[in-house]
Amino acid sequence: MAPRTLSSPSRDLNTITEVEKSLIFPSFTADTAWEIGNELRDRLLNFPDPVVINITLANNNQLLFHTVTRSGTQPDNDSWVARKRATVLRWGCSTWFMHNKFSGGDEAAFAAKYMLGESAGQYAIHGGGFPVRVKGVEGVVGVIVVSGLKQDQDHQVIVETIQAYNRGLMPIAIEDSDVDSE
Repeated sequence: MAPRTLSSPSRDLNTITEVEKSLIFPSFTADTAWEIGNELRDRLLNFPDPVVINITLANNNQLLFHTVTRSGTQPDNDSWVARKRATVLRWGCSTWFMHNKFSGGDEAAFAAKYMLGESAGQYAIHGGGFPVRVKGVEGVVGVIVVSGLKQDQDHQVIVETIQAYNRGLMPIAIEDSDVDSE
């Protein structure tokens, strides 16, 4: 099975920020998480590598969706999920943003900047953790994490899936000529 291609995500912090700001959900419920999780899984089945998909709420870490795409994931994948989620929740942005903020993932600079000391291992600045934002709600309401591909792919599959999902949610404009008038 040939893997599906993904576009390459930008490494420019302003562009990453603009992409994140554009991916706002009109609402986010357990049903939304189920739909996004399944869309991610369907897309990721086209890749040969096993991947973990995890979606949680931010306020209580309630698990809304968790699955793997195929056999072969390791316990380390779940550790990566937890670390990526912790980064998104603490800094309110994607782990891809944090990766690029620190010269392509300089973990020593990251740990020093935020004086993390021994707690640095609780966070990951590798792509694949993405904030869920909802229109009219301040802050991050959930986190979507993908772990198992290259980090730029982990990030980009989330971006492209949310973009496609949000396009599908937009109501179809009805032209005046399509409406019968009485």
